[in-house]
Amino acid sequence: MRQLIARRLLQAIPLLFVVSVVCFGLVKLAPGDPVLSFVTPNMHAEDIERIRHNLGLDQPAYVQYYHWLMECLSGNLGYSLVNHQPVFDQIVDRIPATAGLMGISIALAILIAIPLGLIAGSNRNRFIDKAINLFAYIGISVPTFWLGILAIYLFAIKLHWLPSMGMRTIGQNSAWDIIKHGILPCAVLTFGFLASYLRYIRSGTISQLKEDYVQIQYAFGSKKSTVLFRHVMKHILLPVITLLGLSIGDLVTGALVTETVFSWPGIGSLGMTAVRGMDYPVILGITIFSALLLVFGNLLADILYGVADPRIKLGEVSS
Repeated sequence: MRQLIARRLLQAIPLLFVVSVVCFGLVKLAPGDPVLSFVTPNMHAEDIERIRHNLGLDQPAYVQYYHWLMECLSGNLGYSLVNHQPVFDQIVDRIPATAGLMGISIALAILIAIPLGLIAGSNRNRFIDKAINLFAYIGISVPTFWLGILAIYLFAIKLHWLPSMGMRTIGQNSAWDIIKHGILPCAVLTFGFLASYLRYIRSGTISQLKEDYVQIQYAFGSKKSTVLFRHVMKHILLPVITLLGLSIGDLVTGALVTETVFSWPGIGSLGMTAVRGMDYPVILGITIFSALLLVFGNLLADILYGVADPRIKLGEVSS
């Protein structure tokens, strides 16, 4: 186990380096000048150049990258050009809101997708399979922002059942108030994840039902539900684990559009604000943090492979 973790971490170093180079290069190539965030109408050209020098923007790009990378390795992601607050502190403050929203959405999607995918795969080309497939196709095709706007219009504006935006009502700090605010964005995200998971699980179920062990179980008199939920489900957990590992990165950036639509105070809305304000340190900080989570998700998926199927050795998973 320790060798696996150490090997994966060593493999992640060049990956993170490439990600940092690409992201920094894209930010430098982006239109706009971050110095403009500090410029006032009465400011002289000498003052503008002094600001540029203080920010290190008058140096070559590779020198700027080197200084930025050294600061990142020391745990300093820089300061926001908009609100002048530490980028690291802003990300940490927003993590609970995004992680709670995304974590619940992913968990609900998996819990619903497993039985529905098993049922659809075991009833291939029948009415229930076509109905579940139609549901999955709609979920894949419908844009998240449109579904979010529709949910706000129906449940918040027309029916007045749920709040339309934010995470809390001003003056209220109860858990139920947070839950009410989270129902709509959580439902929208769950719908999107569920559609993707359903397709994978249905495909895996159809493939597993052709295996010899399934026919042997039927020959021994096992019921269809027993074969599906006791034997087939164990084998389809592997692709689900892969999706779960890849979804760890989504805990940060996956709700970018949804958080913006519902004004949810998470990292997604922070990223959108940074993009609109050309707040490059915040954009870079969120990107690097997302890359770290993706690497962690892949490592977690490798470990869970061995837990889900003891026949798979952890050393073989990582090769």
